[in-house]
Amino acid sequence: MDKILVLGIGNLLMGDEGIGIHIAHYLEKNYDWKNVDILDGGTGGFHLLGYFQNYPVVILIDATIDGQTAGTVTLIKPKYSSDYPPTLTAHDIGLKDLLDALYLMNSQPEIWLYTVSIQKLDKVTMELSPEIEAIIPVAAQQVAENLSDHVSNSS
Repeated sequence: MDKILVLGIGNLLMGDEGIGIHIAHYLEKNYDWKNVDILDGGTGGFHLLGYFQNYPVVILIDATIDGQTAGTVTLIKPKYSSDYPPTLTAHDIGLKDLLDALYLMNSQPEIWLYTVSIQKLDKVTMELSPEIEAIIPVAAQQVAENLSDHVSNSS
């Protein structure tokens, strides 16, 4: 079975905007799958191109400012960058450009995008707001439940 990549995206120095990375770290600490690699993807961009080309399924976890209640977790399976929420926060340009490049190269994996709604971009802080910090285990459980149909547990 091919491996699946879980890629947490965000900036840990921007408070809630780093939620994708926090969820990826939580998954890595609390779950053990044989066929899943978990990676801190930072703020996205073309340095991740090789990862997208080497995995048939990539699960992205990222913050979005979409007007929904803070902590709302949404799963979409986009094909084109235009299928993404209007604002995937500060790094949306690099990530969307990467996905368009993969499409043009005909090497785009299946992508699952979990977005976590945040209210605003914080000034430089490593602290999460209480509602975003509380959603970490909930969002991780949603990712884990969807992954359970596709992977094996190590234990």
